[in-house]
Amino acid sequence: MKFLNTTAVAALTSMLLSGVAYADGCKIGISMKTLDAPYFAAQDVAARKRAEEIGCTPISADGGNDLNKQIADVEDLVAQGVNALIINVRDSQGLVPAVNAASAAGVPVIAIDSTIDAAADIVTLVQSSNTRNGMLVGQWLADKTAGKELKIALLSGDQGNEVGRERRLGVLAGLIEGQLQNQGVADFEIVGQGWGGWGNEGGLTAMEDILTAHPDVNVVLGENDSMLLGARNALRAQGLENDVLLVAAADGQKEALELIKTGEYGATGLNNPALVAATAVDIAKGVIDGTMTDVPAVTYTEPAVITQENVDTFYNPEAVF
Repeated sequence: MKFLNTTAVAALTSMLLSGVAYADGCKIGISMKTLDAPYFAAQDVAARKRAEEIGCTPISADGGNDLNKQIADVEDLVAQGVNALIINVRDSQGLVPAVNAASAAGVPVIAIDSTIDAAADIVTLVQSSNTRNGMLVGQWLADKTAGKELKIALLSGDQGNEVGRERRLGVLAGLIEGQLQNQGVADFEIVGQGWGGWGNEGGLTAMEDILTAHPDVNVVLGENDSMLLGARNALRAQGLENDVLLVAAADGQKEALELIKTGEYGATGLNNPALVAATAVDIAKGVIDGTMTDVPAVTYTEPAVITQENVDTFYNPEAVF
């Protein structure tokens, strides 16, 4: 597996913007599964911006969270003569035939964020590492709560979702390892798991249900920031916001970072949609030019846990997400 750190990305950006002349015919298709969510909208904006910065023409399509629409989008982008395709898939198996058809037509495909079935013929999958981010978040939690009895409410996205599973297991593995390092024993309790559907309202409802049975919760672990922000509203309604530590496995949503700055939110894992998208565009350009041939099956951006100590490094008030 290969990690691209922020320094390397910045260096690549500088090189690409230094006045290098690009060949004609750099057209990059961007197929998003949906734009009806800030995270995915941010990916689309970043991909189009990066393509324009490096002299390519971006063509973006919104799948509307509909498999058949996204399949049609991919076919249309190929018909428009794109030289490379970046795709965030709605369905990991349902998009395989369309992706393979694009590849067979000579259009290299780079998947972003969402995992696609191994049968898909892609150049690489670009995403943050849920496991590595989770480990860092879990280690931070162990250090922050050393010696305390932990009663953890777990907010998960959807049942059976692989990304959510990777995120929570990463954090729990980091927490176990951190507690073993700090005190020679791992000891915490998951008092309940709620399913929040990745959204603010779902997180609020799931937290309300958990609090009914377990009002003594002192840590809420969310698989993303959005659900955790909803959970915070449920805690505030019961006057518990100052008694419960909020920790997210991933995202780095702007609203969460603002609360981290003020100490009202513990930590979150870095899953920057703009960095993922821009990295994919740079890879697409390298493949089009023939300068990037040794690309790993999965390209990870550099993992990080965002805390009050380093939040200013990651906070961007102008960010879409």
